[in-house]
Amino acid sequence: MDCIFCKIIDGEIPSTKLYEDEGFVVIKDINPQAPVHLLIIPKRHYSTLVDCNDSEILGGLVDVAKRVATEEGLSDRGFRLVVNTNEEGGQTVFHLHMHLLAGRSLSGRMG
Repeated sequence: MDCIFCKIIDGEIPSTKLYEDEGFVVIKDINPQAPVHLLIIPKRHYSTLVDCNDSEILGGLVDVAKRVATEEGLSDRGFRLVVNTNEEGGQTVFHLHMHLLAGRSLSGRMG
């Protein structure tokens, strides 16, 4: 498989890992869109959110994001979680992942 995230998970490509367990890895984004920009990546490959019907993985994304946000001291200050899905949704790497953005006031209120 020619998936950059699978290669990161397998250790073929170096990354700055902040967290890892049996199901997930959290790395720093190499092209950050905020002072803190982390990627929460399930180790099991699903191309998009739509392709994943595994409630443990879907819930795990949020659980890991909460854990890392707490460990990084972001819980009280605030953060944003984003899952881009397919091209029109802004997805550029087709391996399900969640973005955690923080470290400044994030513009573009969503609701």
